[in-house]
Amino acid sequence: MSKYWSETLYDAYGQSFSVDKIYFESKTEHQHLMIFHNAMFGRVMVLDGIVQTTEKDEFIYHEMLTHVPLLSHGAAKRVLIIGGGDGGILREVCKHKSVEHVTQVEIDQAVIDMAKEYLPGHSKGAFDDSRANIVIGDGIKFVTETDEKFDVIISDSTDPIGPGEVLFTSTFYDGCKRCLNDGGILATQNGVAFMQPDEVTTTAKRLASVFADRYFYAAAVPTYVGGIMTFAWGTDNPEYRKLALEILEQRFAAANIQTKYYNPEIHRAAFALPQYIINALNETE
Repeated sequence: MSKYWSETLYDAYGQSFSVDKIYFESKTEHQHLMIFHNAMFGRVMVLDGIVQTTEKDEFIYHEMLTHVPLLSHGAAKRVLIIGGGDGGILREVCKHKSVEHVTQVEIDQAVIDMAKEYLPGHSKGAFDDSRANIVIGDGIKFVTETDEKFDVIISDSTDPIGPGEVLFTSTFYDGCKRCLNDGGILATQNGVAFMQPDEVTTTAKRLASVFADRYFYAAAVPTYVGGIMTFAWGTDNPEYRKLALEILEQRFAAANIQTKYYNPEIHRAAFALPQYIINALNETE
């Protein structure tokens, strides 16, 4: 009989996974890490009692958090990833041959080491890409102090609990703005809006003081239960999220990348939000 592990993200609601085998468990300087096998989702990575990623559906999250900003920008040469220690975002960024340099700032080396060994399909060798510069450090410190500039910044953080909390603050968003090139785009993980509505409204208010255009887009990721996963969007160019389908199709074809979820039609549709999110955003204005 398999034992069961239950997620602790919400007090009154949750999900459980059967645990067929525990591959890794450790308490690092920053967080509690565990990876186990589940018959439905394959290998599951957990940080501080919250599911971060699974082998079965990681491609949805990673493709949408990467290709939407990169193909919206259309000419990104330099990309910054905050977090993302499992390597999934780095893998997707490195698919774009037009990207010349990628810096990834991850606070916990143990997450990268664990993912390389137990979730190799997430990175698929991306950590060894010659364009990748891996920095072990604090993401908020990096964006507030670096002299480097980037065309796209992707924040693949945990929920705003523990080490990930600072990556949802005005200080972090201000830091991202200061190290974005003109016309740059910030895209961030922003939780399941139906279950975590305050994350959307709080982020919207904070982004509004930093970027001329702030919005959200969405995708349904089975692991993140309770509705659609939202991604926050910040830029000074409002035309990026209104690009014609024909332009996105041309850019996608030129990129010549293989995806399992993302396509130009999904890209366009992702910015169509349900009314409960629109209502919440309207209340912040």
